[in-house]
Order: sequence, then structure tokens, then C-alpha cells
Amino acid sequence: MKHTHGVSGSLHELGYRLTPQRIMILEAVEQADSHISADDIYMQARSRYPYMNISTVYRTLELLEKLGLVMKTDFGEGRVRYHPSDKGHHHHLVCQQCGAIIDVDESTLARLQDVLLARYDFTASLRHVAIFGLCSNCKE
Repeated sequence: MKHTHGVSGSLHELGYRLTPQRIMILEAVEQADSHISADDIYMQARSRYPYMNISTVYRTLELLEKLGLVMKTDFGEGRVRYHPSDKGHHHHLVCQQCGAIIDVDESTLARLQDVLLARYDFTASLRHVAIFGLCSNCKE
């Protein structure tokens, strides 16, 4: 089984073993249509590998985040979600009433980054941000 693309390829290039469990976790992250939680990853992997342990999922996601291969975002639901870093930086508007998530282009927060640097001499890492509020449907 040869994995030389996306997060899998990067993990292998960094000298980490691609165990069957890691491959299943990586595939779940890479193939997700949007952000995916550790619980969702665990359920997918466990359906293929019944001996999968939730702690393996969390340890693998921690490693991937530490290596900069995945990003995590807290959408305020009591759990974080993950996506591959190579899918680019983007931000989210999260409706606190209906839970809708609206993707926002990275350039939208560029001015905020400039203002924080100019006013506070603070270099903000705005790689992946969730902003909470109300969507247009819920404001009515």
C-alpha cells in the first residue's frame, strides 16, 4: 500500500511509520467533505478496524497537528474538528443559534492582522479562526 500524497505522504517523508491505524485516520481526515471530529474519525476507522482505540485517534491527531499537517478548529460545540493544512487557511462564521457555518476567505481578516500589529505590536496567527454570532436567517 503506497501513500505518497497529502498528509499521508508528508507523514511518511517526516520519518513516521504509516501503521494501518494511522492510514485509516489520515484517510478519514483527507477524504472528509469538511472538518471532521475525532469521534467521527473513530467511528469510520472502527467500522473497518474493530480494535481501533479512541486514544489512538487522539494521539495521531495530536501528532499531525504538532507537525503542521492538520489544523483544528473549535466551533463551540464542545469538540474540535480537523482538516488537512494543505486545504489552505480559511475562517468561519458560526451561528450561535442554528449552528450554520459560513466559510470566509483568508483575506477578510488580513486587515485585522495589520491593525493588531500596528496598534498593539502583536503578530496574530490567524491561520484558522471561528467567529461566533448570528447568521442572516437567525437575525430576523
